[in-house]
Amino acid sequence: MARVVLERLTKVFGGPRGRHIQAVRDLSFAVEDKELLVLAGPSGCGKTTTLRLIAGLEEPSAGTISIDGKVVNDVPARDRDVAMVFQNLALYPHMTARENLTFGLKARKHSKPEISRRIEEAAAMLDLADCLDRKPSELSGGQRQRVALGRAIVLRPKILLLDEPLSNLDAPLRARMRIELSRLHAIVGTTMVYVTHEQTDAMILGQRIAVLKDGELQHIGDPMTLYRRPANLFVAGFFGFPAMNFFRGIIIRKEQAVVFVEEGGRTGEIPTSNIQHPEKLQAPSSKIPETNEMPPFELQITEKMGSRLGSFSGKPLIMGIRPENMFIANAGDNGIVRAKLERIELLGGESHLHFSTGAHSLTVRSAGVERAPVSRDVQLGFNMQSAHFFDVVSGAAVV
Repeated sequence: MARVVLERLTKVFGGPRGRHIQAVRDLSFAVEDKELLVLAGPSGCGKTTTLRLIAGLEEPSAGTISIDGKVVNDVPARDRDVAMVFQNLALYPHMTARENLTFGLKARKHSKPEISRRIEEAAAMLDLADCLDRKPSELSGGQRQRVALGRAIVLRPKILLLDEPLSNLDAPLRARMRIELSRLHAIVGTTMVYVTHEQTDAMILGQRIAVLKDGELQHIGDPMTLYRRPANLFVAGFFGFPAMNFFRGIIIRKEQAVVFVEEGGRTGEIPTSNIQHPEKLQAPSSKIPETNEMPPFELQITEKMGSRLGSFSGKPLIMGIRPENMFIANAGDNGIVRAKLERIELLGGESHLHFSTGAHSLTVRSAGVERAPVSRDVQLGFNMQSAHFFDVVSGAAVV
């Protein structure tokens, strides 16, 4: 069994002029035995530092790291039975692929027959049998990546840590390597922690995803839970392409219905990067300006959602809706918004249509190819059953 538990893990680095940089803040979560967990988030969010703390390459400032129920804070890296694949691969250029694969096994003083057996198994698993006598300079990017993985796998570690191993590969090769990594995990069954800032890698590879920002855990769960029910504005904006559309506005009661009223005259920029720093957020005014290029729109909220949002009546909120949950509607339909088509991105199997409502810019994802003249007014429909609502100060999801 190889279960990893982080409890209130914190790492502080010394900065210039005596300042301290808190790379990891009070981080707590578990990586289950044989699980492939992805640490995702933007550059500088603490992903690699967390990985290095698990590996024993950094010492925590506070908190504990446990492997198989044993606290390993004071256990040297070499004794943790952890292998790590770095972003730069770090292959020895003067050694052949076989020698690179063999290096760690020789350092651990395995017998020659055992080394040969493990190399043959890894070469067959990673399709490297024809490459073993080549040096890294004679290998393709994908082959070098597989050698780096093989060098870690032959050690048969309890835990395999991967620090953005696909970041230097082109898109087609990256896609193939994702498939190979998934297959490899299924075969080997090793507990894996994979670091990436790419949402596609996270969604495809992760059995669960832990999202970090500024060293803090934002949300942890399976990929579709993070996509469909994000915990806050940051997670909602991080996952999904094109990104979720956000609108500032207020909740009001209108006759027997609960209605979201867009706040006109403000930028569509929602400061998702500041959700952990409420003092930097300015709540939108509850007053709706009377003048704007296009009038503020109103959207009736579904009865089920309205019962949960009724307590927010008169209060500002941020509504989020994904591009695939919007569509060009027919005049006279209910729940439509007037918008101006500004740009179309044709992507073959789908199109991204960019609109402006006056106060906000938004994107609609459409199946197939949409060819339409720009600078024209259209009616947009909203699938309000798929709408999300967030607190304007904390950024936390309220529905």
